[in-house]
Amino acid sequence: MRRLRPLHWGRRFFGSIRPGAPPEADVSWALGLLSPTEQPLFARMSNPDRRHAIRVARAADAGLAEGLDRRDEALVAALLHDVGKTVAGLGTYGRVIATLSGAVGGADLAELWQDTTGYTRKVGLYLRYPELGAELLAVAGSKPWVIAWSREHHNPEADWTLPPEIGRVLVAADES
Repeated sequence: MRRLRPLHWGRRFFGSIRPGAPPEADVSWALGLLSPTEQPLFARMSNPDRRHAIRVARAADAGLAEGLDRRDEALVAALLHDVGKTVAGLGTYGRVIATLSGAVGGADLAELWQDTTGYTRKVGLYLRYPELGAELLAVAGSKPWVIAWSREHHNPEADWTLPPEIGRVLVAADES
């Protein structure tokens, strides 16, 4: 069952209903970190998701040690950790329903609903967005940490393949 984090989800909800794209300077910074095959994935993300991704990457940038090996890869992981949400095609209110459904029904619900049609299929796909994002990133040729973090960012620390000190920074940035 997916863990509900009311403060995090509340901030995400209110951030999602605010209109507008991220500032152009932030988008340029983000695009400068992404490979040419990752840039279209970032562009597919909604304005609220791109604003969130940049906020997470900026917070991770401040929290990661200077000179850290594979630092840029960790920042790309921060930027693209939610890219799988693009597959479902749900707006803000649909995501609220999907998140609550996932908290009640868990992974079984995602498996069941992804094979249906219409709105329930979208909810099922949304509940699988970490795996779907990892698949998109693999096709785009993203680096291993980027792919892994998309898949693992909701997992317990013991299940991460990234070094825990990196994962902790990325989680703190995502929840800030």
